[in-house]
Amino acid sequence: MLTNEAYKPINCDDYDNLELACQKSWVLALELKNGEVLQAKATDMISRKNVEYLAVDLSGEVRELRLDHIARFSHPELGTVSVSESD
Repeated sequence: MLTNEAYKPINCDDYDNLELACQKSWVLALELKNGEVLQAKATDMISRKNVEYLAVDLSGEVRELRLDHIARFSHPELGTVSVSESD
C-alpha cells in the first residue's frame, strides 16, 4: 500500500474500541485492507503528521498500523468490528 496516500480518519466508535484494546492490552485478530491477517497485542495509539496509527506487539516486534489500512479487527470481549471512515 502507498504510504503517501491521504489519510482518511476512521469512525470515532472504531477508534474508541482500538483505544480500549490498548488499555486492556488485548490480542486482536486484525485484517488489513491489503489482505494481510495478523494476531497482535494492541499497545498504543499514535498520531504523527496528522496520520493515526495503532502500535501492536507482534511476537516481540513493534509495528505501527495506519488506522485507515485496517479493514476489521476482533476480540472475544468486543466481537468483530469492520472499520469505517468517519463521516
